[in-house]
Amino acid sequence: MGKERSGGEKQKRMVVGVVCNFAAELKLLLTALLLLCTLVTLLQFVPSRFTISASDLRFCISPIAASPSPSLSDTQSDDLLSSGILRRAFHPYGAAAYNFITMGTYRGGPNSFAIVGLASKPLHLYSRPAYQCQWLPSNSKQNNTNITSSLAYKILPDWGYGRVYTVVVVNCTFSHPVNLDNSGGTLLLHASTSGGGDSKFNLTDTIPALTEPPGTFNLSLFTSIPKYDYLYCGSSLYGTLSPQRVREWIVYHVRLFGERSHFVIHDAGGVHEEVLEVLKPWMELGYVSLQDIREQERFDGYYHNQFLVVNDCLHRYKFMAKWIFFFDVDEYIFVPPKTTLGSVLDSLSDYSQITIEQMPMSNKLCHSVDAAKRHRRWGFEKLVYRDVKRGIRRDRKYAIQPRNVYATGVHMSQNLGAGAKTTHKTEGRIKYFHYHGTIAQRREPCRNLVNSTDINFESNPFVLDTTLRDLAGSVKKFELKMIGSRLYNTRQ
Repeated sequence: MGKERSGGEKQKRMVVGVVCNFAAELKLLLTALLLLCTLVTLLQFVPSRFTISASDLRFCISPIAASPSPSLSDTQSDDLLSSGILRRAFHPYGAAAYNFITMGTYRGGPNSFAIVGLASKPLHLYSRPAYQCQWLPSNSKQNNTNITSSLAYKILPDWGYGRVYTVVVVNCTFSHPVNLDNSGGTLLLHASTSGGGDSKFNLTDTIPALTEPPGTFNLSLFTSIPKYDYLYCGSSLYGTLSPQRVREWIVYHVRLFGERSHFVIHDAGGVHEEVLEVLKPWMELGYVSLQDIREQERFDGYYHNQFLVVNDCLHRYKFMAKWIFFFDVDEYIFVPPKTTLGSVLDSLSDYSQITIEQMPMSNKLCHSVDAAKRHRRWGFEKLVYRDVKRGIRRDRKYAIQPRNVYATGVHMSQNLGAGAKTTHKTEGRIKYFHYHGTIAQRREPCRNLVNSTDINFESNPFVLDTTLRDLAGSVKKFELKMIGSRLYNTRQ
């Protein structure tokens, strides 16, 4: 009896010891069970349309967290730096190849908007994605019926050159003006895949494309005289550019375009510190705006998203310029002596678009007369041999009256408004000299010195052409007058 009682007491003490050793774990288990029971009880009072499936529970407990979609509060905005550079923001939406990536949204009039962005090229190539625009007034909480929706149509202006992404310009036109009372509001873009990617689903992303704060809508913008006569929309600048070539190009064109002109430069990685020093004097005078668009390199589009950039520029400055020019920084616009750019364009004012003939110049041949001084000559001053080979279709560049244009390209626009006309018959009035590749060379361009008025070089015939060389002295004097000698020591 004594042994049995002693054994029973030992077992009791063992059980108590085990319970004590695992007290913390038991508390945690009991707490979890209590929370689970509470959740089950609360779910009984939730409407039946709210359900939690097994897949939902698996998602909640999954150790792999999906990347959250950016919300309106997370959206970055353009940032004006203290140096005067406008750093642009890009806003991706969707997954994999994003459904839509906005770069900019702009007013096209009292009742229309243009949304410029990138979208999945396979989606547009093999499916029929659809867009719808919606305007939400700021006071929509008080008046839920005061919401206007609009069917939108898309323009694909990159001629099929897109890669993973293609450029899309979405035009939103409402049946009547919006925000005329200047109370503010938000433009939403509903971007639907229409079954693209998965025919079982029609996924729609709702994108806050533009917000107009109260009091910011300027109706007179669409009817007032433009701020600029001529505006330059530059393509994406990338690579290791020559500061000296950029210096020559900008002063030449500021002189040609005149006081009421502006130049928009897009930095896709090519505006390094030395190039920035060349641009700064003209930025300080208000002739140049520099936009940092390097973030667009994340999205695989054609040629550093060149078509995206020029379309954004078109719509951003659509009502700020009479004419917008599209050409590159190794190309020089020229009008004949005794004419001005203004007189030439006035004679072509009946056309919404003009194309400009190319004069291809050698990027290697220089005249031997410059042998001793070639290091001090400017590029367009010493590269004086023009390619005259016949039977070749050469690229043209162009200028447009932007209020009559819905979208644009690199060499011309194919999206003019109703009744707008294009002319290619501009020979003898305006042309451009093309020094191909010289902007990316940081060495002396004169590789071959020639003492002749014509030569066959690398199987092409060239003739001596000093048209721009004859202007070099006037251009240099203009630079000295405008910004002094601060760029005299600029390197190749």
